[in-house]
Amino acid sequence: MATPCGTQALATGPGSPPSFQFAPASPPSQSTAIPLNTGPQAPDVPAENWFRMNGDLNVRNVSAATLTPILPDPAKATGTAVIVAPGGGFLGLAIETEGYAVARWLADHGVAAFVLKYRLVPTPGDFGMFTREMTAGRTGKPSSIRPPQNTPDFSRDDGLAALALVHARAKQWKIDPARIGMMGFSAGAFTTISTTLSAKPGERPAFIAPIYGRLTARDVPSDAPPMFAVLAADDHFFASQGFGLIDAWLQAKRPVEFHLYQDGGHGFGLGKAGTTSNGWINGFMTWLEVNGLLKKR
Repeated sequence: MATPCGTQALATGPGSPPSFQFAPASPPSQSTAIPLNTGPQAPDVPAENWFRMNGDLNVRNVSAATLTPILPDPAKATGTAVIVAPGGGFLGLAIETEGYAVARWLADHGVAAFVLKYRLVPTPGDFGMFTREMTAGRTGKPSSIRPPQNTPDFSRDDGLAALALVHARAKQWKIDPARIGMMGFSAGAFTTISTTLSAKPGERPAFIAPIYGRLTARDVPSDAPPMFAVLAADDHFFASQGFGLIDAWLQAKRPVEFHLYQDGGHGFGLGKAGTTSNGWINGFMTWLEVNGLLKKR
């Protein structure tokens, strides 16, 4: 489950105390990961560390950004591409549930997917200290680990570099350069929005999908891409912060679709079974198709 920005406590439900289990993990094969060469954000970031939180694979202390292609079967390929940015409050990345799993789903449905492992705020190198501080922060106790309120510049720069790389290799990957989008979860949604609004005109993603991110108002340019946004009404981090971003997109007269699901909480990934959030990504695919963004090559 992702840690959102600007918050520390993470409850599992009304009346139930949060529970977290951490365990060290070996990194998966990264033989296909492409370095983005955006450089370390600081010289003293501890070594990159992979771990499991409640069984799900995560990574922290990322100081060298990469982009991992997960491409569709050529017989299924549509020519559409999505850069996928996992969440984790910029303290880690929920890289399996909000990265690789999402990318595999998209590739299975004909969309070229690229998992962005972007640079993060450093956390303690000692794993025991890290788990103690994370647990304290997520249960509302004092902690030295605090998520930033907004997207760090280095994370945004990694998003911009990922966009540039996919555009540069579009022909190699049999991608339509006019159909390269970006999807982000929680902090990855922050990164998606910041990347989009920071990109130069003509270099923005063709479409974006911020998934359970903060939807407060931003200045929206007249060339903002179509947006597909998802949030659960019981998301205890962002559902109470309003939907100004949706209004801003509408006021800019840019296409937007917004799904406020009755339940699903925060960090539901591809969808939480037994809630209305389950299957949201099918709606995303329908949206792409209706908007002419899913044409067969």
